[in-house]
Amino acid sequence: MKLHHCGLEVSNLEDSVNFYKNHLGFEEEKRLVLMGEEMVFLTLGEFRLELIASHTLSAHICFEVSNLDRILPMLTGLRKVEGPYQLDNGWQTVFYEGPSKELLEFLQTTKNPKSEN
Repeated sequence: MKLHHCGLEVSNLEDSVNFYKNHLGFEEEKRLVLMGEEMVFLTLGEFRLELIASHTLSAHICFEVSNLDRILPMLTGLRKVEGPYQLDNGWQTVFYEGPSKELLEFLQTTKNPKSEN
C-alpha cells in the first residue's frame, strides 16, 4: 500500500489550480471528469493533489493498493461510505470513514492485482 493522493473539494476549481501552481509550485498532471465530477491532479515532486469542483467542501486521503479485495477485510468495523465500484477509467475504488470520521479512499489502479499490497 502506498499513498496515491490527497483530495480536496474546492468551490472554484480554476482559482484553486492557479493558486497551487503559481504560489506553491505545483505542476498540472491531468484534467478529467469521473462520474460527473470535474477534477485536476497536480504534482509537487512525488506528492499528488487532487482538486475536485464541488459545492460541498471536504478532503480525503487515498491509498493505492494492488488488490482491493484483500484490503476490504482489514476495514471491518469501519463505516463504508461509498463503493466499491469501478471508475470510467477501469480503476476500482471504495471509501470508508476512519475512526475519527476522516474520509479514506482505497484505490486499485490495475486490472490484474499483484499478490502483495
